[in-house]
Amino acid sequence: MIRILHAYFPSRTLFLGISEACLVALAFVAATVVRLGKTDASVMLSYEQGFLKILILSAAFSLCMYYFDLYDSSILSNRREVLTRLVQVLGTVSIAVAGLYYVYPPLELGRGIFLIGLAMVAVILMLWRRLFLAINNLPQFAERVVIFGGAPLGRVLFDELRARPELGLRIVGQISEDVAQIGESPSDIGPARGDLTRLVESERASRVILAMGDRRGKMPVEQLLAMKSNGVMIQDGTEVYEAITGKVPIESLRLEWLLFSRGFRVSRALLICTRSICILVAVLGLLLCLPLIPLIAFAIWLTSPGPVFYRQSRVGRNGSVFDCYKFRTMCSDAEADTGPTWAADSDPRITSVGKFLRRTRLDEIPQLWNVLKGDMSLIGPRPERPEFVQWLDHEIPYYRLRHTVRPGITGWAQIRYRYGNSIEDVKEKLRYDLFYVKNMSPGLDLLILFHTVKIILLGRGAK
Repeated sequence: MIRILHAYFPSRTLFLGISEACLVALAFVAATVVRLGKTDASVMLSYEQGFLKILILSAAFSLCMYYFDLYDSSILSNRREVLTRLVQVLGTVSIAVAGLYYVYPPLELGRGIFLIGLAMVAVILMLWRRLFLAINNLPQFAERVVIFGGAPLGRVLFDELRARPELGLRIVGQISEDVAQIGESPSDIGPARGDLTRLVESERASRVILAMGDRRGKMPVEQLLAMKSNGVMIQDGTEVYEAITGKVPIESLRLEWLLFSRGFRVSRALLICTRSICILVAVLGLLLCLPLIPLIAFAIWLTSPGPVFYRQSRVGRNGSVFDCYKFRTMCSDAEADTGPTWAADSDPRITSVGKFLRRTRLDEIPQLWNVLKGDMSLIGPRPERPEFVQWLDHEIPYYRLRHTVRPGITGWAQIRYRYGNSIEDVKEKLRYDLFYVKNMSPGLDLLILFHTVKIILLGRGAK
């Protein structure tokens, strides 16, 4: 895993993205040579900003492939889905580039180069994807891993690593205090076969992941030190889980990890920088949205009786309660009979205009006012209602940690997980929220904003 902007990315996936961007550029260079000949192509690339035009095309392809989830772990190994989405990327790029050429003609490659390059890109990307998938699934190119510990964290890591070959980690064994597992199938579990050292040596493992629940008096310290001195990498299971999932395992957290791990510390300089950026973006956002506000207000007033704006108490930083503003998307007496409840799938309380506002996130425009007031930030955990917070504090460990930073309009949990309406959903989103609190930085905020645009354009995650 490679850490960029305080988030983790599989090195193989990054290699795939970079290699495909280079292949797209090379395809259009080859198309230029095919169409114009070596001499004219050299003139065009050197003196007519041909390389710049090709770089813009390559960036457009990379952006579209990212937005169509072609680097998502659940898509990488699905050949049919990859083929379908590659076709969608080719069509989207063609339409986008046609619009760009119409607006700014000097960027056009000209004389059929784009069409030839597009055909080359289609063939090259499809062949390269198949080759990458074949190589990625070869066990001999993966690092051999042993998991030490049978706690819930060990089981989760076992399933996660087996399902994601792009991580380049192949589990060859799992051992706990009572039983050991040799091989790659849960059915291989049987009586323990010796100690950890013997397992690592017999399976030629180069990495050991510690996933024990209770480590007191159970960790084979001397064996681990001896293996480390022989070149075996020893890793904490909590850190591995965080890196490969973008979450923090709340059920397996230890107090010493919270105290001594990297993160969970926000400097004053970072707070000042973040607050300044939030104020600037909120002012610009309100000014840009100013023409939309009366149109949205009129649509709400026309289709549903009641106030245009909706005010609701939410819990902010350090447990403070503030009024959160939104455009009203439900009928005015939505909770008159039921009291505070989460929105559900196909919720009948949501109005027809409200469905559109929620899907496009236009209902959250008034929250920019909360950002200006200092109640919220652009990025952070989603603010929850006091009635739910009081209950969730007792039900979920470490839930209060999400209130150590300002809540946000968007956040790591919002872009990585669907809308939640159950306690299990809240637990899952808390795992993402704690990852954000631990790794909070301007770079991670920028990554979240970039991904939020994708979520809005594709209409995902709304209720």
